[in-house]
Amino acid sequence: MYARPAELDEALRLIAEPDVRIIAGGTDIFPAAGERPLSGAYIDVTAIEALRAIRVTQDGVRIGAAATWTDLIRADLPSAFDALRSAAREVGGVQIQNRGTIAGNLCNASPAADGVPPLLILGAEIEMASTRGMRRLPLDQFIIGNRLTALRKDEVVTAIVAPRPPPAARSCFLKLGARRYLVISIVMAAVLLDIREGIVGDARVAVGACSAAAVRLPDVERRLLGASATMGLSDRVQREDLAGLSPIDDLRAAADYRRDAALTLIRRAVDACRRDSLRSAA
Repeated sequence: MYARPAELDEALRLIAEPDVRIIAGGTDIFPAAGERPLSGAYIDVTAIEALRAIRVTQDGVRIGAAATWTDLIRADLPSAFDALRSAAREVGGVQIQNRGTIAGNLCNASPAADGVPPLLILGAEIEMASTRGMRRLPLDQFIIGNRLTALRKDEVVTAIVAPRPPPAARSCFLKLGARRYLVISIVMAAVLLDIREGIVGDARVAVGACSAAAVRLPDVERRLLGASATMGLSDRVQREDLAGLSPIDDLRAAADYRRDAALTLIRRAVDACRRDSLRSAA
């Protein structure tokens, strides 16, 4: 069974039925099927206009669950969302960016999901709906492990919601892979800095592909918070600050390499945020 409802209420009614799967861009579902035809019941949510919108308000930013990576790249968002926009440009190729959705990337819950670190530093929450009502969870409580989320079987993600960041905040996303595009991340890092009058007033750092799910690094953030935004700011970040990571050895990289690469990417991202902040303040 395949249905493409135009209204959220209709979709929720259909999703409440047993053994139903939600499909949006299909960029994960079809490759996972391999040569086998899709079987079962699928609810396509891409015709629900309310799930496609990206809105900036006084309170924050609301990204509809069916918004594509291309929608995000083209959206007029605050500068603190530059890391998320950079991640969007790294997801597959242009064809994947045109089809793949942000919510799909989160629901897939891969440790190497490019969208997660930038959304973590934005303090994003995931909005979900069912016939029972709506609820929200912080992103770090929504993704609970490798390919595991807190989404219930009768729920659909409706939006990613982030509070409005400080106007001076700048962010950066860096990704390491075996090649430039169309590659699974070996390590990725996202950094947000709010620098005012030469002092780091807020620092947020997240790393992906080095744990079962991407994580914020509070020890790194404490190193940066309150520091003077001088040339050596990134040198404050030390290897021991990355103790919260748990990288693995696999075909793409060794655990020690991942940890060293994470430190390098964090430092480079800190430098990039610092430079951007100083240029904008000049």
